[in-house]
Amino acid sequence: MTSDAAPDRILMFGAEWCGDCRRSKALLDKHGVAYDYVDLEKVEDGADRAFAISGRTQIPVVVFPDGSHLVEPTDQALAERL
Repeated sequence: MTSDAAPDRILMFGAEWCGDCRRSKALLDKHGVAYDYVDLEKVEDGADRAFAISGRTQIPVVVFPDGSHLVEPTDQALAERL
């Protein structure tokens, strides 16, 4: 289900039109965190995969190497997980 990410990297599902996704990507970039990105506008089954992980339709879905995830995280919540 999360085959797009290396086992030691974060996997983020999102879309460029999503402000929360752009904000979360910026936070990851600011902290120099390596992550893989699944653009739901470009990856045909991306939305289905994100839903299978989170059980929700909100994005971004940020999946951590331990298999846990956050949906629409605040900057504070995401920073605390890094």
